[in-house]
Amino acid sequence: MHRTEPCTLVTEGIYQVRQPLPFALNIVNCYLLRDSDGWTVVDTGLNTPPARDAWKAAFDHLHIRPDDIRRIILTHVHPDHYGMAGWLQSLVEDAPPPPVYASAREAELAGILWNPRRLQEDVVFEQFLVSSGMTPDMARTVAHGVQSTGVLTLPHPATIHTLVAGDTLEIGERRFTILHAPGHSDGQLIFYDAADKLMLSGDHILMKITPNIGLWPDTEPDPLGRFMRSLHDLHAYEVRLALPGHKALITDWRGRIEELLAHHEARLLHTLEATAEGATVYETSLEIFEIGHFSPHEWRFAIVETLAHLDYLRREGKVTQDEGDVLSFRAV
Repeated sequence: MHRTEPCTLVTEGIYQVRQPLPFALNIVNCYLLRDSDGWTVVDTGLNTPPARDAWKAAFDHLHIRPDDIRRIILTHVHPDHYGMAGWLQSLVEDAPPPPVYASAREAELAGILWNPRRLQEDVVFEQFLVSSGMTPDMARTVAHGVQSTGVLTLPHPATIHTLVAGDTLEIGERRFTILHAPGHSDGQLIFYDAADKLMLSGDHILMKITPNIGLWPDTEPDPLGRFMRSLHDLHAYEVRLALPGHKALITDWRGRIEELLAHHEARLLHTLEATAEGATVYETSLEIFEIGHFSPHEWRFAIVETLAHLDYLRREGKVTQDEGDVLSFRAV
């Protein structure tokens, strides 16, 4: 039987740990970077038994003890990246736990999105889905999936320290420039090593799939516009290799950026056509996505991404938003 190694050396001093996820997108890429006197973790996975086993196997393979982890860096706080930060800290018993770092906005979002009381009691997302045109029963099912996923981020780190875009971060012999990469998440950070032309690209630029660009109840305005402007800015960077949060490594940085921009231009045109006679967000999503086998987990992403495209078109003056309790749009 073929045996998969618990981690893979992807470039000098950096190992990729492929963490299992209980979703259709079944792997998140996390990274171990050799530091001056230990290791830095970049992104963590979702706290499930298979994922805990995956970290333990990687640590055993590299002879890493828990107190060898010097810090944990989060590109953003979506559950598959944030979910094991507190668990990794808890492994250290006889020393201070490694600090967790993210942008200020992502730290704020962690406190909002994964607040245990909100996960148990809040109906904001369910009401948001109903206002998008879903039936109450369907909205309840989809919203429950968010709550069950949120539980898999426990235990939370007590404190998230702040990283600031534009600053320099030293990890071992590497000097990374911290870059703000909004769209997929408001405060997502990515990290560029100019000397090695290496980018830790989080979920901002992915191969084979496009990052979800969604307008959620807690999202800052115009996520798609911010994402596309960021792609244009990042096109200028010389990148020989990018290490993404999902799927394959990226070796054609500019080519992939151009593909993502073309994808969203085509998606915007398709969205505009779907609103020719007026449509709710939910009805528009039926025209945009192949929804035959969607799980509740996938439905939430379809709705927020459809709304992000409709909102972008509204800002461009190409659709109008109809008045009423249900969000609906009509091409101008």
